[in-house]
Amino acid sequence: MPTEIGIVLWGLGAMGSGIASLLLQKQGIRIVAAYDRDPAKRGKDLGQLLRSEPNGVEVEFPVADGGNWRQKAEVMILATSSFTREVAQEIKAGVGQGLNVMTIAEEMSYPWVQEPELAQEIDRLAKTQGVSVLGTGINPGFVLDTLILALTGPCQDVRRIKATRINDLSPFGPTVMRTQGVGTSVEEFERGLANGEIVGHVGFQESIHMIARALGWEIERIEETRRPIVSKVRRETEHVKVEPGEVAGCHHTAVGYVAGAARIELIHPQQILPRLEGIETGDYIEIEGIPPIKLAIQPEIPGGLGTMAMAVNMIPQVIAARPGLLTMAEVPVPAAVLGDLRELTLWRKGGVR
Repeated sequence: MPTEIGIVLWGLGAMGSGIASLLLQKQGIRIVAAYDRDPAKRGKDLGQLLRSEPNGVEVEFPVADGGNWRQKAEVMILATSSFTREVAQEIKAGVGQGLNVMTIAEEMSYPWVQEPELAQEIDRLAKTQGVSVLGTGINPGFVLDTLILALTGPCQDVRRIKATRINDLSPFGPTVMRTQGVGTSVEEFERGLANGEIVGHVGFQESIHMIARALGWEIERIEETRRPIVSKVRRETEHVKVEPGEVAGCHHTAVGYVAGAARIELIHPQQILPRLEGIETGDYIEIEGIPPIKLAIQPEIPGGLGTMAMAVNMIPQVIAARPGLLTMAEVPVPAAVLGDLRELTLWRKGGVR
């Protein structure tokens, strides 16, 4: 049996800490380094920080080139930002030291949309180093793209796709709350949309292009709408408070057009604690085609838990994948990692049957 798979963690916020806790429960891996910019976490033992047993990994403040991981790790998991430009330096630091890199940055699910030059640069570097880079998560990464593509598998033809995700934002940290405008007034929300501080769901462009590319459609334009979800009641999570009349989330839609026709419609009203106003969460996919397919999942696949799981469960696929910058449409389907990651990675590489 090979030695344990070494993991570098970069970012220990709400999602990063959850990923770290999940990694500590798995067989066949070990965390070799952990980085975070929060001074309160610096120098702490990672295991104790996560309210678990000490594991001898001291949380460090990140430097420009990360650290010396060569020969110590195979995978970096990056959980710091939603945007390609803000994670590119860390990705290149990991790739430059021969690590496969996974990130939950939403734009990295299909970075050619927003940052084509950076995407090409990362792709070239990864191929040179013989490693893989993958953006993943629950959405984008699974519900409104990978799962949709899997459902088109038994279709002889697809005419139109409509998918809706009604979810609870509560598990996410300050970065997501800020981009959704949670806790702002309606006026602040509108100003935030205008100046780019509030963007709603990050990933619609990426999901639509990923779906279209896999199906062989060429997207000519994408139309998006965003409006505030105004709370009627007081809501509070670990990271934000919302009073009646303030914004609890963003109702965001995007429609992708192919040859003048609306082919892909994604609808995503997301807010904190929707149950406080009697709103049931769920994921719904409708495919108009031959045959037509409808899928309803109630309640939603939990966003926080799902994102953490995707980041861990894709480790064997990323290590076994071809070198370069990849999308979820180019790697094997996700599956829960319940056994030894070393065996599952060897299996993905074709080394065991």
